[in-house]
Amino acid sequence: MNRTRFPHQTFCLLTLIAAAALSARCPAADEVTLAFAGDVMLADLPGESIAAGRDPLSEFADIFSQVDVAVANLECVVSTVGEAVEKPYTFRAHPRVLDVVGRHFGVVSLANNHTGDFGHDAFLEQLALLDNAGIGRFGGGRDCREARRPLLLDRHGLRIALLGYNDFHPREFEAGPSWPGVAWAVDEQVVADIKAARSAHKADLVIPFLHWGEEYDPANDRQRALARLLIDSGADVVVGGHPHVTQEVEYYQGKLIVYSVGNCVFDGFDPGPSRQGWILRLRVDKLGLVAWDTVPLQIDDEGTPHLDRERASPGGRRGDERFTMRPARLETP
Repeated sequence: MNRTRFPHQTFCLLTLIAAAALSARCPAADEVTLAFAGDVMLADLPGESIAAGRDPLSEFADIFSQVDVAVANLECVVSTVGEAVEKPYTFRAHPRVLDVVGRHFGVVSLANNHTGDFGHDAFLEQLALLDNAGIGRFGGGRDCREARRPLLLDRHGLRIALLGYNDFHPREFEAGPSWPGVAWAVDEQVVADIKAARSAHKADLVIPFLHWGEEYDPANDRQRALARLLIDSGADVVVGGHPHVTQEVEYYQGKLIVYSVGNCVFDGFDPGPSRQGWILRLRVDKLGLVAWDTVPLQIDDEGTPHLDRERASPGGRRGDERFTMRPARLETP
């Protein structure tokens, strides 16, 4: 992460024009609901808040509890060991934060540029801590096979494969044949992983969660090309994070791409777009995406997110060619 301050910018969401809003009806028996949160960084002020007995995600407890699976990008290493690597910012959280993580998220992605901030020993301890806490993980592992392996979710007769990849350079802390790290977004490997999730793992749906793009900027050509490649290879929805701002949303071949959901829990940013984010909610069945919406959030000085009931955000339904911006609503998708 680079915390260089940029002047206030307007991050336009391209192609956001009127279409049908997300239905508020209850999911059918053969549907699954998921929520995706952006960067959850639990060191520094958020970690101090947790140590003092506060829960920075308490305002979103109902939203996360109402879906079948809640997923977040864990933008720190959770460990008590290791030495900080040489980089501008490193984030290590105390294992006590996993009580909060487990309370709200059943699953975390480890595919980001801060997982390796304190080296291999810290990362290996984090893997063990997550496993012991019963928190699912993907996008990182003890070797490249484990890092690239999908996390398989079986809910309501539906099997969903989650894959995680880091695409933010420099290419560091990548898992190898015999050493731990994160899964890197190598095009041909990602294509192979999606196809394997379908064939070898018998997944009905595949959802990659990418850590990509340039910080504070709109989606770039690399993100667009990779997102399209993922969908052409069999992905049903593509979700992204890392830039510390929300980015464009679009449909490609009828499939949803959310380039960045922005920050979720993170301190150290000036007021502006980097203190805004979305909780992306999906309702899916064996045919793919049924409906989706985004719950806007606003982050305070302590890095704690709050529901933003005033800001409009995008949502849509299966069969839409475009989607709509609408006032914030909190119905279960």
